[in-house]
Amino acid sequence: MFTVDLYRKVRLACAEGMSQREAARHFGISRDSVQKMLAYSVPPGYRRKAPIKRPKLDGFTEIINAWLEEDRGVPRKQRHTAKRVFERLRDEHGFTGGYTIVKDYIREDDRRGREMFVPLAHAPGHAQADFGEAMVIIDGVEQKAHFFAFDLPHSDACYIRAYPAATSEAWVDGHVHAFGFFGRVPVSVLYDNDRCLVAQILPDGTRKRARLFSGFLSHYLLRDRYGRPGKGNDKGSVEGLVGYARRNFMVPVPRFPSWEAFNAWLEEQCRKRQGDVLRGHTETIGTRLDRDLEVMSALPPAPFDACDQASGRVTSQALVRYKTNDYSVPVAYGHRDVWLRGYVDEVAIGCGGDLIARHPRSYEREDVVFDPLHYLPLIEKKINALDQAAPLTGWELPPEFATLRRLMEARMLKAGRREFVQVLRLLEAFELDDVQAAVKTALRMGAIGFDAVKHLVLCQVEKRPPKLDLDVYPYLPRAEVGKTSAASYMCLISEEAR
Repeated sequence: MFTVDLYRKVRLACAEGMSQREAARHFGISRDSVQKMLAYSVPPGYRRKAPIKRPKLDGFTEIINAWLEEDRGVPRKQRHTAKRVFERLRDEHGFTGGYTIVKDYIREDDRRGREMFVPLAHAPGHAQADFGEAMVIIDGVEQKAHFFAFDLPHSDACYIRAYPAATSEAWVDGHVHAFGFFGRVPVSVLYDNDRCLVAQILPDGTRKRARLFSGFLSHYLLRDRYGRPGKGNDKGSVEGLVGYARRNFMVPVPRFPSWEAFNAWLEEQCRKRQGDVLRGHTETIGTRLDRDLEVMSALPPAPFDACDQASGRVTSQALVRYKTNDYSVPVAYGHRDVWLRGYVDEVAIGCGGDLIARHPRSYEREDVVFDPLHYLPLIEKKINALDQAAPLTGWELPPEFATLRRLMEARMLKAGRREFVQVLRLLEAFELDDVQAAVKTALRMGAIGFDAVKHLVLCQVEKRPPKLDLDVYPYLPRAEVGKTSAASYMCLISEEAR
C-alpha cells in the first residue's frame, strides 16, 4: 500500500503541470495508481466489491447452520468449535475444502449473532444488587469470599460487604448494612433470579419469593425487580461494580485478621470512592448521591433480623443439626424440641422462650461445634468419661487448672477428679479470669478443694479478702507445731554452742 506522503507528492506534481504518464514514470508507479491518487487525497484502503466466493463450502452451509442452532440449547463449553465443525464435515459429509474457510464462516456467523444493547438512563433512588467471588486470606487461612455488591446506578455510589458464603442470610444482612451505610431505603432494587431470593418462577413470569427474603421486603416496604433468567446485562451497573470491586479492592489478595476487619476496610473504600469523578460526569459520586438520597425513603425504627429460622430436636448427645452441621446445647435439654436462628456469623438455639446456646457459625459440611460447658453436668455424674469426652478435646485452659487437677487426684483419687469438674463448672457462672485467679490463690494457700476455690472466686468477684477455715478440709496434710519455752534458748549460750 502506498503511503500518504507519496499521495501528496504525486498530487502536487500533477497539480503543477506534470502529466499522469510522466508522473507514473517519475515515481515508478502505474498510471492506474496515479489516477487513484488524483481521485483520493489519502489511501482509501481495500474495498471489496463482490461477496466472497466459497464454492467448496456453499453446499455445506445449511449443515453448519443446523449444528450451530442446536448448540444454543447445550452448555457453552460443549458447543462446536470451528475445528470440530471442520472435522465433522470432512469425516461425515466428505468435505474437501480447507479449515480456514470454515473458521471464517463461523466467525462471521458469530459476529452477526452477537447481541446489541440500548444505552440506559437511570432515575435517582433505584438500586441493583448482586454477589461476586474473590480469594482472600482471613486469620491466615486462604479461602473464597462471597462479596455482596450494592449499586445506585444514578450516582454510581456503592457498598461492598464480604461473607464466607452467599446464603439467604448473607443476602439480607448485606442489604441491612447497605441501608445503614446510606441511611435510606431505595425505591426499588433489581436482582437476578438467585435461589436465595426466588424460590420459583411461575409460568406467567411472576416470582415466588423465598420466605426470608419476602419478610425482608415487607419490613422495608421495598419494591423488587428481576432481570431475565441468564441475562446478567439486565443489571449491568452492578455487574460492572462486581468487576470493579474485584480489581480494585481484592488485588493484591486481601489479608485481614477477621471478617469484621475486612468489612470495615471495604466500607471505608466505598466511602472514599464517593469523592471520585467518573468519565462522562462533571460531578463527584457524592454530589450525585444526594439526588439519590432525596427520593429514597427513611429507615424503619429497627433493622430487620437477618436470620434463617428453623426447628430441630436435641439428640441423646445434646446436639442439634442445622445446615448439615451439629451444634451442642446444655445436656438438660436432651430429647427436647428447640428452635434455631442462623445468622451469617453465629447460630442461636432456644427452647420455648429461653435462649440456651450460641455458637460461631460453621460453613463446613458435617462439622460438630461443641461448647465444653454444656457437658460438664453430665461428665460430673459419669466421671470416668472425663479423659475421653470429645467436647473437652482441644479446650485450652490456663496451666493452673492442670496443676489443680493433678493435686486433687493425688489426694482424693476419684473424688478429686469429680471435684475438679465441679471447679470447671464454676465457669458456667463466672468469667475465666476470675476462676483462674481463684485457682492460683488456692494453689498458693494449699487449699486444694472445690469449696475453697468457690469461696475464693466469690471473694474475687466481691472484692473482699478470703476467710478460709481449713478445719473443714480433714484430708489436707497438717503440720504439728509445738510450743517453745524460754529455757529452750539456753542451749544457745552453752559451752557446746560456743
